[in-house]
Amino acid sequence: MIVLASASPRRKQILDGLGIEVEVRSAPDEPVPEEGEGARAYALRAARHKTSAVAMQLPGEPWVLGADTVVALDRTIFGKPTDDDDARRMLETLSGRVHVVTTGFCIFHGPTEVHSQTVTTRVVFEKLRPDQIERYVQSGEGRDKAGSYALQGRAMALVRAIDGSYSNVIGLPAAEVVAALENVGAVPAP
Repeated sequence: MIVLASASPRRKQILDGLGIEVEVRSAPDEPVPEEGEGARAYALRAARHKTSAVAMQLPGEPWVLGADTVVALDRTIFGKPTDDDDARRMLETLSGRVHVVTTGFCIFHGPTEVHSQTVTTRVVFEKLRPDQIERYVQSGEGRDKAGSYALQGRAMALVRAIDGSYSNVIGLPAAEVVAALENVGAVPAP
């Protein structure tokens, strides 16, 4: 059994789809990016913060997996939108441009970190019309998503291409997570 230090239903779905049984434990809110902190450093720091907080609450030495996903354009990190205006601003900024989605993930065995890693995927957005942005914002789909969009939903029509892990953009890089869990002995290798 793996403890997932995340309330994200998407992360749980990915792990369920991989046949990895998890127990969900909500992690505390992630820290905010520090001045000048890059996407990889921030995603890993936030993942480590969440994973450690959950691991410290549990007795014994359970396997705990935590992750944090961020969207970045140039050196600007886009978190979850604060409201619909913020979502519009993010989508207008991403429109017609290439940005990156980075997930940091950590595995703890009891209170000890045994693995940490980041995975980055490049995402190419279509040039969006104002009416497309407005329809998407009004759908509410991106309200709790980094960058204000969900690739696995209606935002499929907003994205021209991705270069890298599709599941990473959804919130958890499946191939890398499975390899790491196998390497540390948290799940049996096939």
